[in-house]
Amino acid sequence: MRTTQQLSITLPNDMADVVKTKVRSGEYASESEVIRDGLRALMTRDRVVENWLLNQVGPAVDALKADPSIAVTLDQVRTRLAAEHGKAR
Repeated sequence: MRTTQQLSITLPNDMADVVKTKVRSGEYASESEVIRDGLRALMTRDRVVENWLLNQVGPAVDALKADPSIAVTLDQVRTRLAAEHGKAR
């Protein structure tokens, strides 16, 4: 049983040029390797976003629903950011 599947894709010229340049430079052995690596990066990003949503955003929303008094106003956020920005200098 094959573990790969051949696809035909169409890319905008600038993306196709990037793929070809990566192969020409020797960074990748084939155009397929470039595409596979890009897809792996996309899948990793998707996992990171999913984990962030599940582990940070979801619990924060639940906490806010349970106790709306923990919310901060936009002005409070701006004040905190300005104070932090001032410390960084």
